[in-house]
Amino acid sequence: MQNYYEMLGVGEDANGAEIKKAFREKAKQLHPDIAGKDAEDRMRVLITAYETLLDGHRRYEYDRRLARFVKTYVFDYRKFLQDEPDDPKLQARLIFFELLRDRGEDAIKVWRAQGALSYTMRKYMDREDWMDCTFLLAEELYRCQSYREAYALLREVVEAEEEKPYFKHFAVDVHAFLKSLTRKIK
Repeated sequence: MQNYYEMLGVGEDANGAEIKKAFREKAKQLHPDIAGKDAEDRMRVLITAYETLLDGHRRYEYDRRLARFVKTYVFDYRKFLQDEPDDPKLQARLIFFELLRDRGEDAIKVWRAQGALSYTMRKYMDREDWMDCTFLLAEELYRCQSYREAYALLREVVEAEEEKPYFKHFAVDVHAFLKSLTRKIK
């Protein structure tokens, strides 16, 4: 696989202006009017490299492929989830991921971007993960003084717990938390 960055002589963190400048310099050298007919194929590849690195989506895909061939590819689960804002199932996973890594504010931002209380995470997670995630999100909302939203979420968890126990010995704490929220919103 050809390394477009090396071909253009730029780093992998090069911005659009740097890529354009490098392309112009290389194109002057490889242009068929200057380098002759033998350079046509190299010029086509150079144009492809330029167009790929300037297009955000194409560059992302190219970088993923390049990483597999050139260096050890490290999968970034968080980035993968963040790159799919239109997939509600993956966004539910991102919310849970953020909460489990003490990034509560980031989780709330994702949750709100998905529609907050109108976003039904329950559709996109298994029951136990949904209950855990929703409880953690309610705690984070409480910490941010978003009491009504925390109450609404926690109420769903309590109703699910009453239908079929999951928290069991922890249910007492869940009910106590709900009572404290009730006092906060009155």
